[in-house]
This record gives sequence, structure tokens and C-alpha cells, in this order.
Amino acid sequence: MQELPFTGERFTPECVREIWYEHMHRYALARLLAPGKRVLDVACGEGYGSAMVAPVARKVVGVDVSPEVVRHAQVRYGLWPNLEFREGDATQLAFGAEQFDLVLSFETLEHVEAQDALVGGLAAALAPGGCALISSPDKATYSDASGFRNEFHVRELYRDELIELLSRHFRCVRLYGQRLAFHSTIWSLDAPGQALSLVQSTHADGRIECGHVRAPIYYVAACAQREADLPALPELALFDDVVESVYDDYRQETRRNMRARSVLAEQQAAIEALTAELATANARVSALEGSSSGRRFWPFGRK
Repeated sequence: MQELPFTGERFTPECVREIWYEHMHRYALARLLAPGKRVLDVACGEGYGSAMVAPVARKVVGVDVSPEVVRHAQVRYGLWPNLEFREGDATQLAFGAEQFDLVLSFETLEHVEAQDALVGGLAAALAPGGCALISSPDKATYSDASGFRNEFHVRELYRDELIELLSRHFRCVRLYGQRLAFHSTIWSLDAPGQALSLVQSTHADGRIECGHVRAPIYYVAACAQREADLPALPELALFDDVVESVYDDYRQETRRNMRARSVLAEQQAAIEALTAELATANARVSALEGSSSGRRFWPFGRK
């Protein structure tokens, strides 16, 4: 089916690089909590996230304010019998007696002014014993530190503002951080049941499966003569450098490639414009040559 165009306001699964990892990871995390649950996905957008969760959930309802986006989601993901999409304003949720065990709203808060109404609606839709996952960028790092301004964001929040807002509607709030980074990863291969696992995309169509980290390239062995002398290393250890040199090199290369593509596109457009002008000029010359007035300019005739 036809893809939704990416305007910058809503993520689509056809996006690539950083934004794809960031958005997919949130729903991959939610999927771990969704087996057998009634799930509400508020501001579900294109519908890809609701569809990621649907295979393991009891029921999934995706809600978005855009009728066009809802229609797209219904067509693209409508084959899941336990998945439905509804039109609705995230700041005016009204489900009556209908409740959900897991409520999701990723990257929605910063797009609305009525943030209390949004979070209050999420809390009201939550069944006893349920939980909500809500994400929003940290203004300190997303905007202030980077100097970047997202034209679609109405009100970004700092960490303390986010906690204060969520705490007005939920008695318990536990905050997690997310960022994309390159790491060297060292993990235990002897942990019970291979405890270190991840949720990853394994298919070209973006389907998600639970799996384990890829096979190691190197082994790091801790050795001693007694079990008690073996060091208590963490099951997962990540290493990077403060300036994120690998990631920074990647970003610079990506920017260079994007600039190069832009220059090539401009040059191609210029070539096409010149080609069109040349075709027009040739057509005029041919017309002049074929007319009686045009033949006056060729006193010796033309073969």
C-alpha cells in the first residue's frame, strides 16, 4: 500500500538511521510488557507501533487525531483481529468504563499545550494494576544543548517538569533515559538462561522478534584457581568515550552525504531545466525553418 509521507511531525516506519532506532526501541520495550494485555496506544500515528504490540497482546486500540492517518493504519494493519484504530484527540480521551492494562503514549506530550489533560486521560484509562509508558524529549539535551528547534513541538519539558507533571496523575513514577549511542558491549555468556536479551527487527518489513545479542567477535575470559576468586563482573558492561567519537564521525559523514545528495539534486534540476530550454529553442528554430518567413533567412536554401 502507499506509504504516508514523512513531514517531520509523525514518524513512519520507512524512516532510516537514528529516528528509526529511537521510535522502534520504545515499542519493542512495550512489547515485552504486552503479552495478554489490553493495550491503548495514544497518538499512535501511522500505526506501526500498535501493530508491533498486537501479536502478543489480548487487544490493542490505537488512537490518533488525524482521520487520514487512522484510515491509513486501518488499511495497512487491519489484518490483526485484535487491533483497531480510532479517531480521537489525545487531550480529550473518553473511554467510559473501557479500561486498559498497558497505556502507551510516545513522543506526544511535547506536541500539545494541554499536557495535564493528556496525562490525566492516560491515567483515567488505566485499569487497576496496570501501568503506562510515556516518552518525551528532555529539553536540556534535545534542544538547549544541541541548539535544535523542532517546529512541531509546542512545549518541551525539563526533567523536573516532566516528573512534576506525571506525579500529579500517577502515585509512582520511575524514570528511564534513552539515547542512541555507539558502545562496545561486554556481557556474560554464563548468566542463567542467557539473561541478556534484546528485542530486534529481523525482517525487511519491520516485524519484531525477541532474541539474544549477536554472537561475540571476541571473548574475554576471567580466570582463577577458585570460584570465590573470580571477579564479580557485571552481566552487562558498556563502554564509550565522552565525545562519542565513532558516533560523531558517523554523523559528520551522514551530513556530508546529505549535502552531496542535495547538491546533486540541484545540479540535476538545473540540467533538466537547461535541457527543457534547449528543446524549446530547437523547436523554435525548426518552426522558423519550416515557415516562409523563416526561409528568407536562408538565401541559399538548405538540403
